[in-house]
Amino acid sequence: MKKILSICICICFISVVTAQPADNMDKNPIETIKKIGINESQVMDIASWMTDIYGPRLTASPMLDKATDWAVKELKNWGMSNVHLEEWGPFGRGWELNHFEMHAMSPSYYPIIAYPKAWSPSVKGTGEVIFLNAKNQEDLDSYKGKLAGKIVMIDTIREVKDPFEADAKRYDNSELLEMANSGIPTPRPRRGRNAGGFNFNTEMWKLIEAEKPLAVIDRSYKGDLGTVFVSGARSSEGRSQDVDNIIVPQVTLSVEQYNRILRTINKGIPVTLNLDMASSYVNPDQMEHNIIAEIPGTDLADEVVMFGAHFDSWHTGTGATDNAAGSSVMMEVARILLQTIKETGIKPRRTLRIALWTGEEQGLYGSRGYVGKHYADFPPNSYTPQALKPDQKEVSAYYNLDNGTGKIRGIYTQGNQDVVPIFRSWFEDFKDLGAGTITLENTGGTDHLAFDAVGIPGFQFIQDPISYSSRTHHSNMDNFDHLVAEDLSQAATIIAAFVWNTSQQDAQIPRKPIDEDLKTGTN
Repeated sequence: MKKILSICICICFISVVTAQPADNMDKNPIETIKKIGINESQVMDIASWMTDIYGPRLTASPMLDKATDWAVKELKNWGMSNVHLEEWGPFGRGWELNHFEMHAMSPSYYPIIAYPKAWSPSVKGTGEVIFLNAKNQEDLDSYKGKLAGKIVMIDTIREVKDPFEADAKRYDNSELLEMANSGIPTPRPRRGRNAGGFNFNTEMWKLIEAEKPLAVIDRSYKGDLGTVFVSGARSSEGRSQDVDNIIVPQVTLSVEQYNRILRTINKGIPVTLNLDMASSYVNPDQMEHNIIAEIPGTDLADEVVMFGAHFDSWHTGTGATDNAAGSSVMMEVARILLQTIKETGIKPRRTLRIALWTGEEQGLYGSRGYVGKHYADFPPNSYTPQALKPDQKEVSAYYNLDNGTGKIRGIYTQGNQDVVPIFRSWFEDFKDLGAGTITLENTGGTDHLAFDAVGIPGFQFIQDPISYSSRTHHSNMDNFDHLVAEDLSQAATIIAAFVWNTSQQDAQIPRKPIDEDLKTGTN
C-alpha cells in the first residue's frame, strides 16, 4: 500500500511540474523584461511610424484617424486582445491644413517663418500690417473701423538673447534629492498677456471679430532661431473647435521676424504681408475615440492594471516629444510584456490594459471621457466626480508618460505615501539605469489626473527634461530627430516592470483616502 501511495504521489508531483512551461521555473520576468526592453528595443521604429508617417495627430484631424488605424492594426498583429476604439465626445469640428505660405512684400521681400494656429479658416490676400496697441477699453474703441482687411499684430516686441547655457539638461543628484525630500506640489508656469487679463482679451477679440481683418498675427511666446511655438486659434466665445464660434485667421511668426516687422512699423514705414492659407473643417459627427487593448489576466482577471499616454499632438511638428514619445513607449511596453509572457510562460494575474488617449491637448478630454464612462459620474461641465461606479474599485493603478523624450528618473506619487516602500523595492532592479527617485509631489497637466480625481492610483513618471520646454514642446521642432533612443527604451523597460509587478502582487496598489460623500454616492 505504501509503495502504491508513493507511486501516486510521484505521478502527481510530475503532473504539477510538467503542467508549467518547460523552463519557466528558472525564468525571472523582470530580467526578461530588461533583456527585451534594452537589448531588443523596437520603440524607435514605433516612434518613426507614429511621427514620420502618421504625424502630426491633431485631435479630430484626418491624420489622427490614419494614425489610429495604424496603431490598432499593430496592436492586433502583436497579439493584443480586445483591441477597440472607445468613443467620447462631442469634441467639436476637426481641422486640416492643406496649404500655407507667408511673405513680406514691402518695404522689401522676404519669406516668413510662420505657422497657422489650428482651426484657422482659409484666407488669401495681401494686407497692410497694423499694431493693435491697446491697454483698456478706450484704446480698443479707437481702433473701430480701422482693422478691416488689415493684418493685425497683437504682441509687443520680445527681447531675444543668445543662450549661454544649453537648451537641454538632465537632472543632477541634488535636484533629484530635492524632489525626493519634497511633499509640496510644484506648479507649472502659465503664460499670461500683459494687456489687462482675461476680460480685456475677450473684449479685444470681440472687436477683432467684428472688424473682420485679413488675419491676426502674434509671435512665438518663447524660443528663437526659427523655433515657433503654436497651438490653437482664439475666439471671444471660447473653444475654437466649437462649430458656431467665429474664428479669424490667426498665424504665429518666429520671434525674430515678428520683431523686425514691428520695429519697421515703429519707424513709420508701412509693411505689407501676403498670405495664402487653405484649410478644411472636418469630422462632421464631432465625436472622437481612444485606443484600448488588453492582455488578459488569470486568477485576478477582473482587476486591471492600466498604462497609457496621449496619442494626439499639435500640428506644426510631427508630435514627437509630445507625445509620440509616451505613446511609443506604452506600445513598446505592451510588446515587451507580450514577449515576456511568451518567453517565460508566466501570465499576468490581473488584466493589463493599454490606453492611447486623444483630446489631451485641448483639456484631457479623452481620458476624462473614459473615466466618466467607466469609473465615476460627473455633473454636466464638471471635472469633479459626484459618485463612483462599481468598476472603479477594480483598477489597481494607472501609469502615464507625457514629459518628452527624457529617461525615467523616478515617479510622482501624487501624495500617496503608502506606495513609497512598494515603488522603492521595484526601483531596486533599475539602479543601473539611473532611476529611483520617489517624490510625494503632485504633477499635473496630463492624463493621470483623470484617474487620481476619482480615487484610482494614477502616476506620472519623473523624466529628464532634455529640451522639452525650451525647444520641442508644442513647437515646429517637435520631430523624430529630437527623440533619444536610449532614454525611450529605458522608460519602456521600467514601465513594463511596474505594470508587471502591479499585476502579480497579491494586493492592489494602496489608495489615498477619498471623500466619504463620493465613496458612498449613488451609482
